[in-house]
Amino acid sequence: MKIQRVRAREVLDSRGQPTVEADVALKGVLGRATVPSGASTGEHEAVELRDGGERFGGKGVERAVANVNRILAPRLRGRDAKDQKGIDRLMIELDGTSNKSKLGANAILAVSLAVAKAQAQAEKLPLYRYLGGTRAKTLPVPQLNVVNGGVHADNNVDVQEFMVIPCGMENFAAALRAAAEIFQALKKVLQKRGYSTSVGDEGGYAPRLKGNEEAIELVLEAVAQAGYRPGTQVALGLDVAASELWKDGYYVFKKSDGTRKGADEMLRLYENWVRQYPIISIEDPLAEDDWKGWRTLTEALGNKVQIVGDDIFVTNKDRLQRGIELGVANSILIKVNQIGTLTETLETMELAKKSGYTTVSRTARARPRTPLSPISPLQPTPDRSRPGLPAGARGPRNTTSFCGSRRSLGKGPSTPARALSG
Repeated sequence: MKIQRVRAREVLDSRGQPTVEADVALKGVLGRATVPSGASTGEHEAVELRDGGERFGGKGVERAVANVNRILAPRLRGRDAKDQKGIDRLMIELDGTSNKSKLGANAILAVSLAVAKAQAQAEKLPLYRYLGGTRAKTLPVPQLNVVNGGVHADNNVDVQEFMVIPCGMENFAAALRAAAEIFQALKKVLQKRGYSTSVGDEGGYAPRLKGNEEAIELVLEAVAQAGYRPGTQVALGLDVAASELWKDGYYVFKKSDGTRKGADEMLRLYENWVRQYPIISIEDPLAEDDWKGWRTLTEALGNKVQIVGDDIFVTNKDRLQRGIELGVANSILIKVNQIGTLTETLETMELAKKSGYTTVSRTARARPRTPLSPISPLQPTPDRSRPGLPAGARGPRNTTSFCGSRRSLGKGPSTPARALSG
């Protein structure tokens, strides 16, 4: 169907920050998408265009909205919405920069996602089916954030996220139930020890603890209290967000004990944690430009755990290709806002699949109504996904979306949980 109208506006996301929402109208249908945004972002991500000045503390997006309405909209009217790749390439050409800094990745992405949603509605298909085809039958193993630290919390914990991974469950519904029960059990564990049960920026609990290891031990206690077996039914994942620790050539644990560690010392720390605890996934264990350190760490731990590149890869096919050639990581985090178009996102996922990397689809960045969750059942299928947990406003919408997808998938594979549990 031909695009009849493109219109963008400024809205507030779930953190109360401005973001871009776009409508793409075809004959009789409307696709709407809102751009997600992260609290901690990599240096190499596509540029999120902000206004500066005093309005919204400089985070307004009126410039990006104007770029959609005045530049992109006139060029897209009359284009076939089914030509997703052609539309995305046109917007990239109109921007003319390597990082989408002229028009803004938030402007381009809002339209890119809205086009896909509009065409999916025109074909009367759910978004995952429109993008993934009839082979899109597998839901990912969820990784659910239960304790927040780093920039996501005002506490003394350096690691940004501690996650539960219900990798020994029969299906997605059982995995989600386990995570929810563990989350509620964790609240009781924290209360029993006199810790706060307030939540951080991403919905996990954010207590002040004795150290990063105590967070791991508390989560494992909650797993057992909820009636699950740590290491067999439920494993753990970490998002260290080590770029936030990087300063003057060292990793500084500034929120806890102030210690400074080199890349070799970080490796020894992770080796100890993997040996002591049922950790099967570590995201961003080192800084985004520490390629040498990443390679050494991958050689040491790559056959034991999933090593996820977020800030180092930023959903960018070229950076992923470099990582593949250097032997860096064995998994990539997928976030559409890091690269700025749906087409480039899917191309990066395809490269990861061909190269034997697992993919983790991030679904819980600040967002009111972005169509991010339906990417998870696509082909190439993400092996794991990180939806929000029940705390906070984002969790219920994310998990409901996944369960709705599960019901519509019909018979066939539902989750590769057991395959990923080792």
